[in-house]
Amino acid sequence: QVQLVESGGGLVQAGGSLRLSCAASGRTFNNYAMGWFRQAPGKEREFVAAIIWSGGSTDYADSVKGRFTISRDNAKNTVYLQMNTLKPEDTAVYYCAGGREYYIGYNLRLYTNYDYWGQGTQVTVSS
Repeated sequence: QVQLVESGGGLVQAGGSLRLSCAASGRTFNNYAMGWFRQAPGKEREFVAAIIWSGGSTDYADSVKGRFTISRDNAKNTVYLQMNTLKPEDTAVYYCAGGREYYIGYNLRLYTNYDYWGQGTQVTVSS
């Protein structure tokens, strides 16, 4: 049984930083896609960033490119989202997502391409 457990959310002032962690268990993730999505109140869940576990290729939403960095630690089976220069519009519940084995053409930004989800962690950025 796959489990994804997020941590690291909290309250931060605009311009500050946070690092989210997603500890994965229950299977090996070689060549699988792992992603971060977020959902603000009254809005749809949106793609933030993704990484291919084995090769480390990454993808980012335009709204976070240059500010957020996704990475993984193979030894710890953990995916991270380093968030810098946070803005009030980054306020949301952030979800870690486990996808499927990557192939050419796999849409990393589509939430229906992810089968496993964490419980979510709240990130609040004050102005």
